[in-house]
Amino acid sequence: MNKHTFPLTGKHAFITGGSGGIGGACAQSLLNDGASISLIARNQQKLEQVKATLLANADSSVNESRIALYAADARDKHSLSTALEQSVTQFGRLDIAIATVGGGAIRPLLLHDEASFAEELSFNILSTFLLVRYATPLMARTATQDDTGSIVCISSDAAKLVFPWLSGYTTAKSGLEGFVKAAAEELSGLNIRVNAVRPGLTRTEATQSIFDNAEVKASFADEKPLRRLGEPEDIAAGVRYLAGPESSWVTGQSFAIEGGNELRKAPDMSAMVRQIYGEEAYQQVLSGVSPLDD
Repeated sequence: MNKHTFPLTGKHAFITGGSGGIGGACAQSLLNDGASISLIARNQQKLEQVKATLLANADSSVNESRIALYAADARDKHSLSTALEQSVTQFGRLDIAIATVGGGAIRPLLLHDEASFAEELSFNILSTFLLVRYATPLMARTATQDDTGSIVCISSDAAKLVFPWLSGYTTAKSGLEGFVKAAAEELSGLNIRVNAVRPGLTRTEATQSIFDNAEVKASFADEKPLRRLGEPEDIAAGVRYLAGPESSWVTGQSFAIEGGNELRKAPDMSAMVRQIYGEEAYQQVLSGVSPLDD
């Protein structure tokens, strides 16, 4: 296939959380369709590993000049804005920005304090805000009505389902989806689209322990009509659609990619709370006592 037939030829995508499973899968999907890729994450070694994987799984015509790496914290505005500027200098434009930084801990509400709760909001909402804030002026330079810029955020089915023991995370992802709608409206005049995908439980380094526990894994799969958990490539397929020209008339949306879990309910994670915090702390929480106040 001639390289000029790839739908993202000439495009440049900047991805936060680029060393993670979802970030790497998104990068692979975009790279394979012709885009140049910039990845930012804190660990240089992991970034180099992702780069090697991207090149190994790409068409033979793809070379390393189409991949830029930035070892920095995407929640530090100076590091992030510098990386964005440098990537635009290298690739000439910014067309796609993907915010994959996020996550949360299984933690009963009464085991949160103001610092831990605020950290979950920062990790999921502030990280996305910073990318949108500093990518927008760069993206607006070249975005047109016929060739829109695209920002894609990673939400979670926890934004829609009731997940006990995930109060910080569910609050953060619900807030993120509100931000996506507000940003989509505000940035539409700049010809920039803002959307999200809403994954269910997906295999990553952070979730591998769940995949390794047959009983817990089954409890999640039981609530999914399609009877399996997610892989990073499942999420990347949705991100690729929202990033590309195929979704040029889509903005302000969050697409559930979670095996149908939202048709049912969240799994019971009480056993995991017991395992993490111990039976005594679990019973205290059930009785309305915070172990933090002892």
